[in-house]
Amino acid sequence: MKLKGIENLNVKGKRVLVRVDFNVPIKEGEITDTTRIEAALPTIKYLIENGAKVILMSHLGRPNGKMVPELSLRPVADELSRILAKEVKFVPDCIGDKTEKMVSTMKDGDILLLENVRFHIEEKKNDDEFAKKLASLGEIYINDAFGTAHRAQASTYGVAQFIRERAAGFLMIKELEVLGKLLKHPPRPFVLVLGGAKISTKVPLIMNFLDRADRIMLGGGMVFTFFKSQGLGIGDSICEDELVEKAKEILSIASQKEVDFLLPVDLLAAKEISEETETIEVPREDIPKGWKGVDIGKTTISIFNAAIEGAKTIFWNGPMGIFEVEKFSTGSREIGKKIDEETMKEAFSVVGGGDTVSCVRKFGINVSHISTGG
Repeated sequence: MKLKGIENLNVKGKRVLVRVDFNVPIKEGEITDTTRIEAALPTIKYLIENGAKVILMSHLGRPNGKMVPELSLRPVADELSRILAKEVKFVPDCIGDKTEKMVSTMKDGDILLLENVRFHIEEKKNDDEFAKKLASLGEIYINDAFGTAHRAQASTYGVAQFIRERAAGFLMIKELEVLGKLLKHPPRPFVLVLGGAKISTKVPLIMNFLDRADRIMLGGGMVFTFFKSQGLGIGDSICEDELVEKAKEILSIASQKEVDFLLPVDLLAAKEISEETETIEVPREDIPKGWKGVDIGKTTISIFNAAIEGAKTIFWNGPMGIFEVEKFSTGSREIGKKIDEETMKEAFSVVGGGDTVSCVRKFGINVSHISTGG
């Protein structure tokens, strides 16, 4: 079923309530990665150019229904104003009399950004009354928050039940087209590169792609749960003991399906997570006690790069190590460079996940598409 796009709506003079995903990293009041803000710009610009009154809403972090100043969207309003070279008025709540008054005085082309919807506990509960209050602000509802679209919450699902005119934003449609290409008919060979700290967040992804990918390679802290499932010592490395059996099951299924499932053969190990710490490179079976794996090793980098060579579709989700620490960043940087190289040879490459996006930005890696989804 094809989604209805905003071009099919008459938005001039209408109050358009847009669910965006502005869940961006903020440190000491400064936004450190604007990827998700930039991704929403095509929809926002289209609406203001066509005379809509644009009301943006989003969540930020996990305030658990409380007003947490550090999780206010005010810095996002300031940044969006700077990017658009146009005032984006910040509303200090997402419902209530003051919010309704600010909406009622909007002119065509104006933009408001509501305060964090998760400051209200009713948001995550998909509370009908809360959803109705949000819905009352708009005449048209646009969902452009791909990263949260799977969650049945008041601002993503509930609102849509109370506004007759609704559509998907440009980002939502683009993300779904990319996802469809990955899931349905990806050009082959199709390579999946997975990393990150925990296997628990990646199990659904792995299971989903065992039938689709030609090669799957794993890095990051998640590999130690797999190593433990194979009876290997892991020193003091991170491990999710409750998922050791699941890791064993995944390896068994991959073998049955004859998927080329690659784990690191060597690692960079450190005593502490710091730039000053001592490091050693060791085979995966020889991580000493008191040491923890922090990056993939040089031999693994060569093996993974050879597996990526010639790929026509690449999906990368999760760094290969603790790339934020420079001396632990080699694996992520080198794998990223290889993906960049294959992209230049016309491979279709997609990056997803906040840490991976930060990694791509840090090392200047070019890919076909940066997804705003996790």
